[in-house]
Amino acid sequence: MILAAAQTKPTRGNIEANLLDHYRLIELAVQNKAQLIVFPELSISGYEREDAQKLVFKKDDSRLDHLRKLAVENNIIIVAGAPIQIENEMFIGEFIISPDNSVSIYTKQFLHEGEDEFFESSFDYNPMIMIENKKISFAICADIDNPLHPENACKRETDIYIASIFFTPNGIPNAYRDLQNYAQKHKMNVLMANFSGESWGYPSAGQSAFWNNKGQLNGQMNDSDSGLLLVENDNNNWTSRVVLN
Repeated sequence: MILAAAQTKPTRGNIEANLLDHYRLIELAVQNKAQLIVFPELSISGYEREDAQKLVFKKDDSRLDHLRKLAVENNIIIVAGAPIQIENEMFIGEFIISPDNSVSIYTKQFLHEGEDEFFESSFDYNPMIMIENKKISFAICADIDNPLHPENACKRETDIYIASIFFTPNGIPNAYRDLQNYAQKHKMNVLMANFSGESWGYPSAGQSAFWNNKGQLNGQMNDSDSGLLLVENDNNNWTSRVVLN
């Protein structure tokens, strides 16, 4: 099993530019035989609150067509974030695009202070996927601040917990502490993808990382590079490497 966390530098509000960046990183992941690639929180739009309504996606959005094509042609699962409208409500969400051309949606369950002015939270959209008989579940940013979230993932027998985040340099030590703790306590492997460039006018901390199910930090990127953290499982032995964009 090979998984990839994409560390990206979003262009504020420029969906076309951000999608081109997604395509490049997906191709890089494919070249390195990844079966899944995960992007940071709201990766397609960049992290936005006030402008989210202008940038919002729907499940059948035509702007996802090329991502779907890449997933099908390259047999890779793509996890990419955007503001998502479901019926008349808007969520911080991510599209889980599978090689069978299906699209699932995960929505952020626990919102940061201030996000609830623009977004709803929901526990209704919480898919799990399987790769090589390993159960994979998802989290977005502030989800990891609430211990209930990884506890619930553990109750669902999650093997790999994947977090898409936007954490600043001030916040990233807490993210590292919590994710390491969850990996160890719940015996889950944890993969995290963060931005390395500014979003919403704030710096991002990068440092996308992977912890094995013993809580050992097994791989990480620095705070400024754009590229992939690739993690490979061979008979429950995880190795990692960084490939720059």
